[in-house]
Amino acid sequence: MLMETLTKRKQMLLAGEWVFREKTIDVFDPQDNSLIATVPSASAEDMHYAIEQAKEGFRIAAAMPVYERIAILNRAAAWIEEHTEEYAVTIAREGSKTIREARKEVRRCMETLRISAEEARRIHGETIPFDQMPGSENRIGYYYRFPIGVIGAITPFNDPLNLVAHKVGPAIAAGNAIIVKPSLATPLSAFMLAEALVNAGLPPKILSVITGESREIGDVLVTHPDVRMISFTGGLETGKSIMQKAGLKKMSMELGSNSPAIVLNDADLPNAVASTVSGAFWAAGQNCLGVQRIYVQEGVYEQFVSEFVSQTKQYRIGDKLSEHTDMGPLINEKEAKRIESWVNEALEKGGKLLCGGIREGAFYYPTAMESVPTDCKLAKEEVFGPVVTIYPVSDLESAIQQANSVDFGLQAGIFTKDLEKAFIAVRQLDVGGVMINDSSDYRIDAMPFGGVKGSGLGREGVKFTVHEMTEPKVVCVKLSN
Repeated sequence: MLMETLTKRKQMLLAGEWVFREKTIDVFDPQDNSLIATVPSASAEDMHYAIEQAKEGFRIAAAMPVYERIAILNRAAAWIEEHTEEYAVTIAREGSKTIREARKEVRRCMETLRISAEEARRIHGETIPFDQMPGSENRIGYYYRFPIGVIGAITPFNDPLNLVAHKVGPAIAAGNAIIVKPSLATPLSAFMLAEALVNAGLPPKILSVITGESREIGDVLVTHPDVRMISFTGGLETGKSIMQKAGLKKMSMELGSNSPAIVLNDADLPNAVASTVSGAFWAAGQNCLGVQRIYVQEGVYEQFVSEFVSQTKQYRIGDKLSEHTDMGPLINEKEAKRIESWVNEALEKGGKLLCGGIREGAFYYPTAMESVPTDCKLAKEEVFGPVVTIYPVSDLESAIQQANSVDFGLQAGIFTKDLEKAFIAVRQLDVGGVMINDSSDYRIDAMPFGGVKGSGLGREGVKFTVHEMTEPKVVCVKLSN
């Protein structure tokens, strides 16, 4: 029954029509490399057609009353809620998440759609006092926000349902049309989100979800002049490439991180350990917010390391669909081998393995290291895997300096009972968000989310995405008297 459920997701949504293509792409379960589905491999002509239809879809969406947008988004959330387990199993099968992690993503997707429905009614403008300028005494006016048009969304594999919802929900709320190119590793969840919206009554042409090779359809989506915004979540190098190709259009870029956590001597140590262990190894570490570096003040360093390693060793690795599994595989064996090579590089340069460091196919065991030199890939780049490095620091100033030393700045965590020290970190950490007494791996779908430096441009989070997906238009009326 499960195989039937998954293999039904072979069609892609092209301008409101579910279509097959002769050329296909296989979707594998990374746990055992078993084939679970095939999806269409779209052509450049398909993408050109989707964009042309989306132009009409935009006119339909922009004219849609707000109450209809709200109703569609809420109905889609209700549809997903009715089929929660089917969505969760699909997320787990095609990706890396355990069934428990997948269920949480489904709940977050429903929340994202419902927040989008709420934000649809809050796209406000305001009046402008034109008479602040001499000679404008007989002018009155205001501005309002209007949708920008056709949006191109490119999404990654690690949150294959909710990250798509974070682009599609606000786009619909704001009255845009949107074309989604999901990760080829995990396209089934994106199709299922589209199915929910179609069943909720979304008019045709507003949404397309198209699968295909980047060289075939990605460049068309990115460079087409009728696509007025690109919303991309993925790696830094791909993000740079998109920006160079895209031309004059709006950009939203969430490009990952190498997130730090700081643990001071006065921290609640059990909370700090539990939060950073979870933050490092959730979804096999394939998480842009994942804890990658931990700076621990010398007074509690040995105790922290001992307890962190103890909890890490208790992580249960195995079958994603088992309720007892804590961590599944990487998205494929190639990624596991890459992470293995990064760990080996750190070991060769003098790093010390505290636990883990074992690869079995696409599985890579939760790994903690210390004494990792700062010129290693693990120290300065985004590992996107279940590896964390731990360093002793003398004080908060040193911790902040080292935390800021990489070309990323998405989120950071600090553990302390001293509010003054916490706010020093808030002011001085060069990141988009600081979590106090939480790891960097904390987010709600309503908050502004994004980073600085190599972590990207703009902010997601439903309200803030809606703002990015609209533009202000000024209206001024000159009165005769």
